[in-house]
Amino acid sequence: MTETTFLLGGRPIHRMGFGAMQLPGSGVWGPPRDRDEAIAVLRRAVQRSVDHIDTAQFYGPDVANELIHAALHPYPDGVRIATKVGFVRGEDRSWQPAQRPEQLRDQVEANLRSLALDRLALVNLRVPDAGADGFDEALGTLADLRTEGKIELIGLSNVGVDELEHALSLTEIAGVQNSFNLLERGYADILEACRERGLAFVPFFPLGSAFGEGHRRIADDPTVQRIATKHGATAAQVALAWLLQLAPNILLIPGTSSLNHLEENLAAAGLTLDEEDREALDGLATSD
Repeated sequence: MTETTFLLGGRPIHRMGFGAMQLPGSGVWGPPRDRDEAIAVLRRAVQRSVDHIDTAQFYGPDVANELIHAALHPYPDGVRIATKVGFVRGEDRSWQPAQRPEQLRDQVEANLRSLALDRLALVNLRVPDAGADGFDEALGTLADLRTEGKIELIGLSNVGVDELEHALSLTEIAGVQNSFNLLERGYADILEACRERGLAFVPFFPLGSAFGEGHRRIADDPTVQRIATKHGATAAQVALAWLLQLAPNILLIPGTSSLNHLEENLAAAGLTLDEEDREALDGLATSD
């Protein structure tokens, strides 16, 4: 039986969470397509026992956090809000690295203000590229903010095993958030490194990239479709169930602005793939 919770920072958290990236408008920019439904999605997720919500101030920018606050504040007991820092959005909608200590402090403070929190449950440092300059200083800034009580846990995003091991030599790390899904497994090594160390691994784009044709590649795959039909499920549910059964330290954050898609995603936690299913799906990776 697949475990439904994982210990994050010593406290259990449900492995099926929610990612807020798809709540703002197209391109993760501007207001949502339907504000009322976006708020309803957040409230329904928490009603369905989701207690891990992943967001970022640069989603919108400002939009995702404002929606989370409007929908859920004051936050129910046990709900843990994770955010990312290290980037800002340009007026041209570009994603611009912002890794200097004063920038990171400003981003943490902005998240605290917009979410109306005294402390953030988890802050992931989104690294521009593996081996990027300023990594130690950026990590030290987050460690200082943790000491000041503004951050509970520190995570990393877009890093390799070497960066993780180096970070662990400097401070305590709760987990890693990297791109990973049924067809794209370039970070399988860091997933295993996290599993061995008891750290969370949070795959972003668990159904394929939200930009371009990422979602369609999984949905249109004949093997995924066959297994979905076998179980009376959807391709998305098969892809999410595969991740949940792949390793016990995987925390999922599929995002949507649709109530129907939310229910579909959450139902994946109840889908059990058999050995034959898993063997077929294991052989689908297109990147190592």
